[in-house]
Amino acid sequence: MKSKRLIVTAVCLVTGVGCLRVAANRPSSPAPQKSVNSIGMEFVRIEPGSFLMGQEQGGDWDEQPVHKVAVSGPFYIAVTEVTNAQYEQFDPRHRDLRGKLGFSKDDDEAVVFVSWQDAAEFCRWLSKKEGKIYRLPTEAEWEYGCRAGTTTNYHTGSKLPDVFHKNQKQTWNPEPVSLKVAATPANAWGLYDMHGNVEEWCYDWYGPYEQSEQTDPVGRLDGHFKVTRGGSHSTDISYLRSANRLGTLPDDKSWLIGFRVVMGELPKAELLPTPAIPVNQQNVRQDLPADLDKGPDPQQPYFKGPIEYVKIPPGSEGPMYSEHNHDPALADCPNGDILAIWYSCRTEAGRELAILASRLRYDSEQWEPASLFWDAPDRNDHAPALFFDGQKTLYHFNGLSAAATWGNLALVMRISTDSGATWSKARLIDPEHGLRHQPIASVFQTREGFIILPCDAGTGGSGGTAIHISRDAGKTWVDPGVGRPTPNFAQGASGAWIAGIHAGVVQLKDGSLMALGRGNNIDGRMPMSISKDMGENWTYHASEFPPIGGGQRLVLRRLREGPILLVSFADGKNGLVIRDAASKERRVHGMFAALSFDEGKTWPVKRLITAGGPARQIDGGGNTGRFVMDDSHAEPKGYLAATQTPNGLIHLIGSKQYYVFNLAWLKSTSGGPPEQSRP
Repeated sequence: MKSKRLIVTAVCLVTGVGCLRVAANRPSSPAPQKSVNSIGMEFVRIEPGSFLMGQEQGGDWDEQPVHKVAVSGPFYIAVTEVTNAQYEQFDPRHRDLRGKLGFSKDDDEAVVFVSWQDAAEFCRWLSKKEGKIYRLPTEAEWEYGCRAGTTTNYHTGSKLPDVFHKNQKQTWNPEPVSLKVAATPANAWGLYDMHGNVEEWCYDWYGPYEQSEQTDPVGRLDGHFKVTRGGSHSTDISYLRSANRLGTLPDDKSWLIGFRVVMGELPKAELLPTPAIPVNQQNVRQDLPADLDKGPDPQQPYFKGPIEYVKIPPGSEGPMYSEHNHDPALADCPNGDILAIWYSCRTEAGRELAILASRLRYDSEQWEPASLFWDAPDRNDHAPALFFDGQKTLYHFNGLSAAATWGNLALVMRISTDSGATWSKARLIDPEHGLRHQPIASVFQTREGFIILPCDAGTGGSGGTAIHISRDAGKTWVDPGVGRPTPNFAQGASGAWIAGIHAGVVQLKDGSLMALGRGNNIDGRMPMSISKDMGENWTYHASEFPPIGGGQRLVLRRLREGPILLVSFADGKNGLVIRDAASKERRVHGMFAALSFDEGKTWPVKRLITAGGPARQIDGGGNTGRFVMDDSHAEPKGYLAATQTPNGLIHLIGSKQYYVFNLAWLKSTSGGPPEQSRP
């Protein structure tokens, strides 16, 4: 046998993962089947082989195409997830997180509240300590090891026995369970907890599968999300399948995610290229149109709509879903395009929920087909928002769920300086999963340059609205109401956040903030909230407007010309009585606009947002469904978003339909001066 030679190289960087490379001549004798290192981690040798990766029948869209993968060499993988006792030898400070939200208190429970970066750093530390290479498993290695030669949904067969179940249901709030490792039976290759307990970080950037056969794949060259595998406690059982793919931002931490490690070098396969960019990012013009501020004569009424902007092929089942599209955001771009984003799903609380986009090019009359905009794999990406600073920067805000539902969101931001052709890597601007992180599409900038990001303060209809404020163009954020007692939203009372969820917010000329929201009604009217100290404290008053309810979200914004615009809903039963200049009354129903010329004190102009004409059925999409539009009826509900372009046109969307009009149209009526109204 040749003499052993130990060669230690410098720490190397492999797409963000540094590793201490240690090589030695292999002995001629067979390697042991199991190995234990100095901190008590047990490893099992997995032999080479091949398998079909993915799942066709009963799988998710991103588990296809099913493709053959060869694992060309043996590797050692830990038989359990990394425990608290093992991880804290690397990072003793993590002991302070034991028991957070009731999870993982004991030495032998899986470590949680660790990011991908934390897991990679643990591998670097362990490599240096042991003089061997430790790393995260590739996604292919993980599935190969999990299946242990099986082709069924689980290594146990088509079903997962009850002994593996740990609160396997969709949960809104953390429900503590034991995360003790190896408490359930191992698979045929001696690996524990491959179905459930906690999700496990993998090496790979998440990306679509390739059709061709692969050998030792290591994932994509780059991406937005790192893969996790195995599913966890407190989630629907289908997410624990061998083929199921999950993922999240590398910096994300929760009570659901831990990791296990592999001992041995990373396979030498080439990284796959980054996926093709979606339609909404393709061929985006970068020159500024010379006539950006030109448009219809601002003195003449202008109106177009309704026009469908949500265009998804029938029968789509991921990442775009035909079933439910809702909760849009809208922004004009520096190049004159209009960008709309919204969420798409089967059910609003589901882990499949993704964010789609459509672009209305500056020189086009038609919205483009929908395409993917943002989708953390198997995370509920609840509630998108867009904001254009009027110069060169677009901001995208989003909630990032720990799993399903919008009860446990972290708050995400990314930016684009090329009209949405490319976007920065997402940044967690509030990384704790919880309430007050569900963005509302009413982001705006104060005259001081502060960005105001409203977010629902709760998950119910009466939870109120928090605001997050950045005074440095998005670098840092504060929530002035966090940690303060829940307000009593009563007439004349004061509190720490806005009355009503889904609130629209504007700044008044005296520097105060004014907000209108849904729920927390005062004297049967929509609540109005006023803050004179930039959101530290709010006072509550009844507005003159009828309240809105389920499936409805208002728009409140200041127009370039000076007035404040409200777009809201008059209910289908009572409606709103408007009176024209000839004192003739008529009752209207559905979506209406109101204008205030005195900073919200009075709203003398109100009109229905409708194309008028003979009664006809329109598809409102989302929670709106089909409705009748005519001279007296408009969309009965919907989540609204709006922007105003430099040419003065006001662009408005609901859950499926798009409208565009100008101030002259809002102030006009067919056959007379602006309509006046009464509640």
